[in-house]
Amino acid sequence: MSYRFDSKAVLITGGASGIGRATAQKLSSLGANLALCDISAKGLEETNKLCGGGHLTSIVDVGSTEEVNKFVGDVVAHFGKLDHVFNCAGVNPTSYDLETSSDEYWDKLVNTNLKGTFNVTRASIPHLKSGCSFVNVSSILGLQATAKMAIYCMTKSGIIGFSKSMALELGPRGIRTNIICPGYINTPTNSGVVEGAEGIKKMEQATAVGRLGQPEEIADVVAFLFSEESRYMNGSVVEIDGGIA
Repeated sequence: MSYRFDSKAVLITGGASGIGRATAQKLSSLGANLALCDISAKGLEETNKLCGGGHLTSIVDVGSTEEVNKFVGDVVAHFGKLDHVFNCAGVNPTSYDLETSSDEYWDKLVNTNLKGTFNVTRASIPHLKSGCSFVNVSSILGLQATAKMAIYCMTKSGIIGFSKSMALELGPRGIRTNIICPGYINTPTNSGVVEGAEGIKKMEQATAVGRLGQPEEIADVVAFLFSEESRYMNGSVVEIDGGIA
């Protein structure tokens, strides 16, 4: 690996845990200056410490246009620029039949997964120049439908369509957009991990490599997609799932 991110300003949503935290640690180790947001103050504080401290952190509900606009403005005021954006904030699924899915559940997933990605993207674009980029988080369930997770699948497939349109619209300006689709990753909010040993076993058996992915393995791919080594990738959908059976 030959790339670094010295002096680069990187915005990460969902930075308090899981993939967001691991990516923050990866990029900070490569010299990036981070702007981290989440709804968990405690988690953000811990991530900042793990990244050596001194990074910009803020409590932000990405589903709120006002909060996102203020945060992005604060980021640019603090760093004087914005180089890369990692749209990682998201709500993991709960298994519901369609007829028992509530308005509240719909709103929670749509507002965070879809509207949140849109809000951060829209607010960031005016501050980006040629050479800057986005990485947006979808899921294997954005590519592969699953019963009783229709709303989650909708939000994650929506991110793919939205991101591909971003790539076409922003590509001529030298701003790239790529999408990652993680599989079964060992994060605190993964539904199988929450279930415990039996849920983890089922996920492990569903992957060709026979184990869950680690957040750090996702972070490695995100760093590559932000780097110049991926400079001809735009609108790409990258599956990171260990081989789902």
